[in-house]
Amino acid sequence: MIVQVRICIPAELSDLVVESCTQQTGTAEVAVHKGASVQPPGDVVVVHVARESVEELLEKLHVLKAQELGSIAITMPELVLSRRADLAEAAAPGDGADAMIWDEVTGRTGEDARLTWSYLAFLVLATQLAAIGIVTDSTIAIVGAMAVGPEFGPLAALAVALAQRKWKLGRSAALALGVGFPVAMLLAALTAWLSVPLGLFPANTLDTGSAVEFIYHPGPYSLIVAVLAGAAGMLSMISRRSAALIGVFISVTTVPAAGFVAVALVLGEYQKAAGSAIQLLLNLVGIVAAAVAVLVFYRVISRRLPESMARRLRSQALRAQS
Repeated sequence: MIVQVRICIPAELSDLVVESCTQQTGTAEVAVHKGASVQPPGDVVVVHVARESVEELLEKLHVLKAQELGSIAITMPELVLSRRADLAEAAAPGDGADAMIWDEVTGRTGEDARLTWSYLAFLVLATQLAAIGIVTDSTIAIVGAMAVGPEFGPLAALAVALAQRKWKLGRSAALALGVGFPVAMLLAALTAWLSVPLGLFPANTLDTGSAVEFIYHPGPYSLIVAVLAGAAGMLSMISRRSAALIGVFISVTTVPAAGFVAVALVLGEYQKAAGSAIQLLLNLVGIVAAAVAVLVFYRVISRRLPESMARRLRSQALRAQS
């Protein structure tokens, strides 16, 4: 898999960036457009490199402060027909499907970690669907709520924040979870409270629904499923296999548990509400813990830029700027 890296850089650092790109194992092509960048003024360097070599190249560019003095844009061409590209992929260590680009994962999770109106809307709608599935004993509605729920984004961002010590990202993810779930549960409780006197469902509905018993009966498998789902979800984000996320969404009971807590409290079923709250907590903790473990594993096995090379690049950059 070939990745295109586009770098806008001041002219005085252009030669150093080009040298770093051409010497990078897995580089197929390097093109330099002198004076092509107007804002900021400088050159534009376009590199085609094997995906498994991108992380090491980005580390070099970060040392040169390319993202501060200019910009770095990464795109994935759908089709690259090149003999040099084939040779570059063969020369690069590892496999592109297993390669992790930290900036990419951080960026993707950061987009989903913000407390936005659309995030709140999806979480509220998912919790309402879950509540309807609970009172009607409908597994279809509950599965639909699992698929609609947007909570994996902030959970993945929280895992990235813990693994990378990016506390700003962690605060954003915690805010999305800490505000989103209470708001969604409060609105679900309000809907349930209004539905009882309207006769939409009986007050003893939780005593007759057999399809939802798993929600308020947490057990060892609740945590096991959450751990497996968290690992699968993070792997799908790393490998850009978004289809696997659908399976993650419909395998954990975060949103159904939140909806059950709201309905059970309204109906005075406090023991069942406590059980579903524990289910919710187990799912949240299990997903984040597994995602952090996956990220730590990738960080351990990934190639890191030697400190000696980093010092040499920094000194060369300082000389070029002076």
